[in-house]
Amino acid sequence: MTDFARNKKAWHDFAIEETYEAGLALTGAEVKSIREGRANLKESYARVKDGEVFLIGAHISPYENARQGEQLPTRDRKLLLHRKEIDRLTGKIAVEGKTIIPLKLYSKRGNIKLEVAVASRKREYDKRRDIAKKTADREIQRAMKQRLRG
Repeated sequence: MTDFARNKKAWHDFAIEETYEAGLALTGAEVKSIREGRANLKESYARVKDGEVFLIGAHISPYENARQGEQLPTRDRKLLLHRKEIDRLTGKIAVEGKTIIPLKLYSKRGNIKLEVAVASRKREYDKRRDIAKKTADREIQRAMKQRLRG
């Protein structure tokens, strides 16, 4: 499994509840561009339209060796999910404050996959609490290392 793009900010800004693996409907030039590592998931999200899920706002740079006229970097891309997964996602995001966000873009058995999550936005005090917890954990680990050495 090779990671092509990660949405690092998602873990900081959102409380992740449930993750799904989805395929992506891509053109050949987009696949080649993704394999070169020219994809960006920042500021992107997924939306359910007419019983289908679409990735909106993801930027995939145009592939240099492809025809220039047909490549749109931020076009909406269809996510390939099973009907039960789409129904479950639709039910989860019906609750106010929930959204579908992409976490990472990767390769699995030669196919491009996208990990999406149902998430709710963190409040500012939640973010501060998480940062304080990480700092405390880091200090505990450092102290335990020192204790083992000396």
